[in-house]
Amino acid sequence: MISRIQQAQRLITSFQHWTGKPLIETPEALFEAPFVVVSHGTESDPIFNYANRQALDLWEMDWDTFTQLPSRYSAEPISQEERSRLLAQAKAQGYISDYRGVRISSTGKRFWIENVILWTVLDELDQPCGQAATFSSWKFI
Repeated sequence: MISRIQQAQRLITSFQHWTGKPLIETPEALFEAPFVVVSHGTESDPIFNYANRQALDLWEMDWDTFTQLPSRYSAEPISQEERSRLLAQAKAQGYISDYRGVRISSTGKRFWIENVILWTVLDELDQPCGQAATFSSWKFI
């Protein structure tokens, strides 16, 4: 298992690779950023392997709980099919932007996420090792 810092660096590097834009400068800054960043691995039912503080607060979970959660559980069952389609599209293209959808916190609070960028996470050998998402706009419903 890789460290939180190593995963954060992969997210930063992969985001730059696909979008040509910087996400943030350092892994430490990523954890404290005012926007959400999450990622999951490549398991058959992908498990979250990173969440910054903003994501943990939004989903109302601690690090250990969040990083044991299959990522599909972050969306309501009705939204999972659309989520799966978009993840497949991001995997095929490297990234997609401007996604919008409903998510649900651990206590059942529903919220819209908007202007989401989804991208393929690359390891140090430029091999796909998961997917990530970032957004700075959400609204409770």
